[in-house]
This record gives sequence, structure tokens and C-alpha cells, in this order.
Amino acid sequence: MEVLVIGAGPGGLAIAAALGQEHLSVGVLSVNNHNEPWPYTYGIWGEEVDELGFENLLKHRWSKTVSYLGEGSKDLISKENKSISHERDYGLFDKKKLQQHWIEQCNQASVQWFRGKASNFEVNDINSIVTTSSGKILTSKIIIDATGYEPVFLDIPNKGEVAVQTCYGIVGEFSKPPVEKNQFVLMDYRCNHLSKSEKSAPPTFLYAMDMGEGKYFLEETSLGLAPPVEIETLKARLHSRLKHRDIKILKVDHEENGVFLPMNIPIPDLNQSILGFGGSAGMVHPASGYLVGGILRRAPLLAKELAIAIKNKSNSPSEIAKKGWDNLWPKELRRKQALYQFGLEKLMRFKELQLRLFFKSFFSLSNRQWYGFLTNTLTLSELVNAMWIMFKKAPLNVKWGLMEMKGREIKLLLEFLKPNI
Repeated sequence: MEVLVIGAGPGGLAIAAALGQEHLSVGVLSVNNHNEPWPYTYGIWGEEVDELGFENLLKHRWSKTVSYLGEGSKDLISKENKSISHERDYGLFDKKKLQQHWIEQCNQASVQWFRGKASNFEVNDINSIVTTSSGKILTSKIIIDATGYEPVFLDIPNKGEVAVQTCYGIVGEFSKPPVEKNQFVLMDYRCNHLSKSEKSAPPTFLYAMDMGEGKYFLEETSLGLAPPVEIETLKARLHSRLKHRDIKILKVDHEENGVFLPMNIPIPDLNQSILGFGGSAGMVHPASGYLVGGILRRAPLLAKELAIAIKNKSNSPSEIAKKGWDNLWPKELRRKQALYQFGLEKLMRFKELQLRLFFKSFFSLSNRQWYGFLTNTLTLSELVNAMWIMFKKAPLNVKWGLMEMKGREIKLLLEFLKPNI
């Protein structure tokens, strides 16, 4: 076996399938069955999924994509509520189809499936060796830890508290439409359902969509905070939001109760002899929380690099890992990551009004700029230019919030100027 992937979530299956496409012998070790359904939903912008050729794996797609950043009125769909039209399609993956797509690719490439909990590993000049809790020994040339935000083996530096995006959501039927027909709401920051004291608490927003056939998905979300907003707070706010608009929940088909998404996990130690991929490798977008688009784009590139390195028989596991880390986190991407984390550090401390005004300025950027920011597809110079334009457009209280240094911003700016990983 040339590569052992630990973990069978989106990151693990994506990289295993891509490695199989490169005609490498691959194994996947996971605690649960690799066919076990994934618990969460995964969104992606239409242009992004089209460019990747995965549009047939979407379950829903919306062209009517909007955000609400004003105070709003009592009726969620009142004409008095001014929305910002994003003029871009947005989609939700059929997670079962996405999972099966990668599993089929793995099976076609004769990927081996192993069940068990990885408990120990060692690396020598020739092989990488993983031992499971039951004593099974698996030997490969390189190990890829794709076990998510709390990786089993990867060394992640401690850079302080990690900001966490928390969400509480329901899919169900309601006494009247909570969003317009065929509408996807990226952010609804209207907050006139909150008391004065609640408005001074960390802001939350509604992420919502018409699922068709009388079904709607509503999710109250905290963008990212350390410590995180409690799930019970989000649940209460969602119910308060609906009550204010005189909307009753008639039926709950599904409840996403307790989604915790770490937003600013540090980039792993790039000198270690095993590799990471997905959330474990710090690939989540610190400012938006998006991950799957990056996984889809980057898995084939990493797989090609690893295939070249593995086929060179003189390369040790450590040398192969180094090639992989250089592909995953080149200097430009590390600098961009520092900028994104700088932005998140600011947003974490913005009050409700500041945050709404910030996003009004953000979505006044060109469509290409804000889309490229959210999908991490801008070059470094394009990203810096977009941030500078947004700063110039922003009102004074947002400008002041962006300039005021209260936390890790100076360290992050130094990492941007001179990445030291």
C-alpha cells in the first residue's frame, strides 16, 4: 500500500479517490463504515460547482440568492424589506450522491477499506506504520490524516482560542413561507425581533432557503466566535425571529442541533512526516467557513504531486510529506490565510450595527471580488486590492473597527508579511 488515508469524511474520500485516479495503491482507515451517512449539509456557489464539473451532484440550486442587512419589518417577505441581490446561483450538494461519487471512484481504483481506530504511528526511512486500537498494523509509504478538526495524529500549533461557527437549523413546514418562493438567503441580519440587551450580545444571522414542495431550511448562525455562541441561544433566537414574523412551525423533518465549525484552525506544522487534508489541514475558509469547494479543487492537484513523489523510490516518507505540504500550503496561500484570519479576528468583535454595515460594504465590491474572496480563488494581489477597496467604501465606524488592534491582529499581519511556517 502506497498511501493510507485516515478518515472517511469529505476530505478523506476526496483525496483517496484522487489518489486512486493517479493509479496509486490506497487504503482508507475509518472508525465508522465509509458508507455511513454524513450528518451535515454542504453548500457551494453555482459557478464554482460548474467549473469543477460536479453540478449533477447538487440536490438544490437557486438563482434567486439574496441577503438582508437592514432592520427589516415584521413580515419577512414584505416589500418594505430591501434585499441585496447576489446575482449568482447557489447550490446544496446531495450529500449522499457526493459521498457515493467518491466511493465509486475509490472502488474503481481498488481502494482498500479498513475499519478501526488509529492509535499510534511511526515513520522510518522507508515506510509509515499505523497501529489500530485492536492491534492491526497497516504499512504504507505516506499517511494522510483526514480526521477533521481534531486530527488524531497531526501536530497543530497552539495559537490561542479557536473561533467557532455555531448553527442551529431545522427543515420543515411552516404556517406561511419564511422566505420567498425559490429564494436562497445567504445572510439575514435583520434583528428587530431582539431586545435591546440581546442586540448588544454577539450578532447572529439567518441562513435560509426554499427547498420546494412546501419545505424550508432555516438555520440561525453565529459567524465565528471564541468562546462560541451556545446552541440554546441560537435555537431561542430562531424561534424569536419566527414569532416576531408571526410564523409557526407546523412540522420538523430534520433538526441540525449543534453544528460546531472551527474557523481559524492554525495551519499544521509543515515539517512533520505525515500529511493532512481537509479540515485537519486547516483548509476551512476562515472568513466564510467553506471547505468542500477547496477540497474539490485541491485534491487532484495534491494527488498528482504525491504520485510523482511516491514513484521516485529514493524519496522517504518525510520527503514525500514535505512535497505534499508544499503543495497544500505554498507561501502565497499561507499569506492569504493570515489575511483571512485577520479579517475574522475583526468580525468577531464587531457589534451588530458594525457587522451589518461591514457586509453592506463587502457586497458593494464587484461581484467577482466578493465571490473570489468567499471561495478563496483570488490571487494574493487581487485579495489585497479587494480588501483595500472595501476599506475605502466602508463607513467610519467600520473603518475604525478594522484599524483598532485588540487581539492577534498584529501577529497575523506579521504572518502575512513574512510567513514563518
